[in-house]
Amino acid sequence: MSSVTTRTTCPYCGVGCGVLATRRPDGGIEIAGDPEHPANLGRLCSKGAALAETLSLDDRLLEPRVNGRSASWDTALDHVAARLFETIAKHGPESVAFYVSGQLLTEDYYVANKLMKGYVGTSNIDTNSRLCMASSVAGHKRAFGSDTVPGCYEDLEVADLVVLVGSNLAWCHPVLFQRLEAAREKRGTKVVVIDPRRTTTCEIADMHLALAPGSDVALFNGLLMAIAGANATDRAYVNAHTTGFKAALDEAMRLPLSAVARATTLSLQALHDFYDLFVTTERVVTVYSQGVNQSTAGTDKVNAIINCHLATGRIGKPGMGPFSVTGQPNAMGGREVGGLANMLAAHMELGDPAHRRIVQDFWGSPRIADKMGLRAVDMFRAVGEGRVKAIWIMATNPVDSMPEADSVRAALKSCPFVVVSDVTPHTDTAALAHVLLPSLAWGEKSGTVTNSERRISRQRAVLPAPGNARADWWQLAEVARRMGFDDAFAWETPAEIFAEHASLTALANGGTRDLDLSDVAGLSPEAYDALTPRQWPMQRQRLFADGRYFTPDRKGRLVPTPFRGVAVATSTAFPLLLNTGRIRDQWHTMTRTGKAPRLTNHISEPFVEVHPEDAQKYGLAPACLAEVRSKHGRAVLRVVVTERQRPGSVFAPIHWTDQQASSGRIAALIADHVDPVSGQPELKAAPVAIASLPVTWHGFAVSQNKPASLATAYWAMAQTRGGWRVELADVSEPADWETYARQLLGVAADVDVVTCSDAANLGFRFAAFEGDQLSAAMFVGRRPVSVSRSWAVEKLSIGFPDSRARLAVLAGLAGAAERDRGAIICACFEVGRNDIIDALRDGCRTVADVGACSKAGTNCGSCRAEIGRLIDAVRIPQAV
Repeated sequence: MSSVTTRTTCPYCGVGCGVLATRRPDGGIEIAGDPEHPANLGRLCSKGAALAETLSLDDRLLEPRVNGRSASWDTALDHVAARLFETIAKHGPESVAFYVSGQLLTEDYYVANKLMKGYVGTSNIDTNSRLCMASSVAGHKRAFGSDTVPGCYEDLEVADLVVLVGSNLAWCHPVLFQRLEAAREKRGTKVVVIDPRRTTTCEIADMHLALAPGSDVALFNGLLMAIAGANATDRAYVNAHTTGFKAALDEAMRLPLSAVARATTLSLQALHDFYDLFVTTERVVTVYSQGVNQSTAGTDKVNAIINCHLATGRIGKPGMGPFSVTGQPNAMGGREVGGLANMLAAHMELGDPAHRRIVQDFWGSPRIADKMGLRAVDMFRAVGEGRVKAIWIMATNPVDSMPEADSVRAALKSCPFVVVSDVTPHTDTAALAHVLLPSLAWGEKSGTVTNSERRISRQRAVLPAPGNARADWWQLAEVARRMGFDDAFAWETPAEIFAEHASLTALANGGTRDLDLSDVAGLSPEAYDALTPRQWPMQRQRLFADGRYFTPDRKGRLVPTPFRGVAVATSTAFPLLLNTGRIRDQWHTMTRTGKAPRLTNHISEPFVEVHPEDAQKYGLAPACLAEVRSKHGRAVLRVVVTERQRPGSVFAPIHWTDQQASSGRIAALIADHVDPVSGQPELKAAPVAIASLPVTWHGFAVSQNKPASLATAYWAMAQTRGGWRVELADVSEPADWETYARQLLGVAADVDVVTCSDAANLGFRFAAFEGDQLSAAMFVGRRPVSVSRSWAVEKLSIGFPDSRARLAVLAGLAGAAERDRGAIICACFEVGRNDIIDALRDGCRTVADVGACSKAGTNCGSCRAEIGRLIDAVRIPQAV
């Protein structure tokens, strides 16, 4: 058997990178970037490069389960269809809801929306894209008359100024960051980062505006005033192609520049510098992401940005325009088929009777939803109140991602019927399901996704379907057929679904809607299988260069955006503002990335960033544990003291769940306040209190076996090569440390161990050996233990034939003759801190030198800023 290479698409962020997945004769998979894919041109980030490590079946859901018991597909599907049918018959269509995901393929999304809106007759279908993209959608529709992203990735490379707003591009969209970084080096592109935190992205910034959280509208209203004041308005464009300029400017002028400075906490000089740079640079792209969208003023933030581009006519042309970059691989594909509760398929309007008639006639459906359904926050509130009595959740984990997550958990516990389709039973949401349906994972499913630049790409199967796992579209279609809708859901392949979807986009269009896939509507199954990446509509890179929009008068709208201040306020009880976000090497709630050991090496436990002033004020030492509390929940997190964090604010990542940590669910702290226009929740600002967690001891352990029970005040667990690593802390000591260590790490009584202890300092060290291999080790102290984590992890399964070598393990550090890479800096090539320091000692002076010597920073580039800081840290003592 020879190697077979399949062209497919990465399943992580909205960049939509092409992937070459090669199946070797031994069954293993090799991953590489696709040099022919226009999104990434061969580049991959650390997550994409590690995809092969996520394909194991050890934690997969491989058969349906009904009420906790294995069942056949017929039994499970009959049960789901019957319960949905009964619920609708007794309580009406509004008693049923679907909550779906940007992880679904467009074909899956299409079937779900057709079933709910055209056959069940309700719009109670929403998606986790509500949490990341709804404000962008709403802003686009207010300004353009359609949910249109006007630009393309190439604009980042031909712009003279790129403004990044609420976007840590270096960590969240690394391949786009690489393209921008390369353009900056080649063309001298100026970069402005607008973010309360000094993120890694700021390392390439010519200007960092650390504005107050929630003050973006004030900042961009001030920019609109500056544009008008400098006579930089494109009067011809504004008069011919837009409406609303005067109203938008009048609203902006209600806040004079001095008030903008107070609202943003930026100096007048900083404001002038930014405004002058924007006004005097013709080719400007403004890239925005979750820092803009995830806000109770998210839609106004989007429109305040767009207003500045419409006022200057800088839109739809090379290197110009507002650019929303999405967080999920198919957030845009979901929107194309009406994935949100306020949408209809094919970018048609749910509230437009003519559009409803087009869709209903095309589907031949008995009914069509005629009003907006429950949006995500309202949906789970309705579940908790008993108004929604049956919910089907697909490819997402709302118990950990929704605001007021504890209330969401309670709501699902009380719901009479919960169906979850997922690839694993080990999520906090799956634990509450009455029916679990096994879905195909990346590498097994086939269909299409649409990235942030409107580019449709194929995801193709590399591996056969494992066990009884089935495609999500198939699950939905089978349930629909059992509910009596046979003919409308009789597809045999995703190619047939895509053809139907594409045909609907072209129906009664005639250029009145942006989404038009008529060029691919008639694809044969063979042509669908061979489909190459393409942008819509009709391969157009950019829209609106001709000044024609999709509003009734075909003009773009400037929208007045009043600055209302921050919607949430701190108090004596909750004096700090919590900001949330992602980290470099993890994805959502880690059901996939958590399986890749190289991705857990960089950051392996939940943390909270605190400014030194706040750390001193609240008695927090570096690496201590802190309890972070809000009105809605609590989390226990490792403290990182850093000046990169803004005083008065703290930051924590979103990824940890009850599967990986004792109290790491950050969404449990967030209130369910939403933007009044988009329904998107405020996930970037929550008033919290912070205090050191009083514990008696701290511990670190490595083990070949996954610890079965961790009943400590704090724990955080991550998979490694050869086993698991665990951070521990508790308020009370066990009666016998060796017994405790054996039980915790699953070490049998007859397994050889070596230990040492220091009762006065509560020091205990333990190592267990099966044969001559280290099977487990544990290190305990009164404070966070000083152990080389990467060194200890690498010792698992290594041979220790003599007693002296075994005793040396208890030191927790490499000996003089041993190699210790140190904390991993580059996840792509697993290069550690000590490796980089050695390279510097050998004469490397720059990030490029280190890359040439060790490969660090030469793949996704996300670690280059960290390497640069390490170079500076080593260089400063040398200079002194």
